[in-house]
Amino acid sequence: MNFRSIGPSRVGEIGLGCMPMSHAYGVPPPPRVAREVIDRALDLGVTHLDTAALYGFGANEQLLGEALAGRRHRVYLATKCGKTGVAGKRVIDGRPETIRRSCHESLERLRTDVIDLWYLHRWDKHVPLEDSLGAMADMVRAGHVRSIGLSEVSAATLKRAHAAHPVAAVQNEYSLWSRNPELGLLAACRELGVALVAFSPLGRGFLADAIEDPAQFATGDIRRNMPRFQPPHFATNRSLAAALRALAVGAGCTPAQLALAWLLRTAPFVLPIPGTTSVAHLEENLGAASVDIDATLAARVDALINASTVSGPRYSADTLAEIDTEEFPPASVG
Repeated sequence: MNFRSIGPSRVGEIGLGCMPMSHAYGVPPPPRVAREVIDRALDLGVTHLDTAALYGFGANEQLLGEALAGRRHRVYLATKCGKTGVAGKRVIDGRPETIRRSCHESLERLRTDVIDLWYLHRWDKHVPLEDSLGAMADMVRAGHVRSIGLSEVSAATLKRAHAAHPVAAVQNEYSLWSRNPELGLLAACRELGVALVAFSPLGRGFLADAIEDPAQFATGDIRRNMPRFQPPHFATNRSLAAALRALAVGAGCTPAQLALAWLLRTAPFVLPIPGTTSVAHLEENLGAASVDIDATLAARVDALINASTVSGPRYSADTLAEIDTEEFPPASVG
């Protein structure tokens, strides 16, 4: 495992997104299965684990707290606030009092006295950004948090936030088929020395060539509401997956490994956190660190799957309205 920087810390360049173990893709696996994935990740040198108060409405943090008992010192632990479950519903709440309370709740569930990286999961547009960040900074000063991050924000918002308090990382979706950070955020991260933690680096399973028929998604799977997995977009996108598979075969790796290797090559401050509930997929993903793609192959992959060739927006209109990332014009996403 090679290492990259998040603020003053060095972490493995490929981390583990823990969301699928408790949230978003239908019925989560039994805790025993999730623990096996976490244990194997640590055995293989993964040091960066990512969770959130939202995931499973606290269940994912609880899972990690139990799994890391006696091993907390071995990992760089990231979680999020500002978006939680209230009475069974997802709620965005960036009020300072909520932020501070959320920190103590996360610390308790994670069974730790300090969070290495604490993200504002969503910017609550009803609360001045500086107010939410001020509450997060209070937790840094209290010694409960080491570094602050933001999630799903634009370059302009990152710069605004960084002026109020140093930001160590931005976590946005970034992959071959979600190129939004290329509209300004990558440049802003480079300018400010901020890490870009890429969630869904495998396009929610699409780039792993793992989706044949979205109609088979489980009830409660968030991909059911994502246009790229719906007609007519999925038929167009499916052909891209087949072409990516052919390139991967030629490179002697899997499509998932090729997609992750491409992402690692984009910039030294980009850190993907693929999520999985499978030990086999975990091992496959980490194998991307050993895949060396040259400029010619990178260019072919880049030209195959990008904002101009992928069909459909990445989120529904309702979800797009609650985030702050730059978006491509509709005509350029199919």
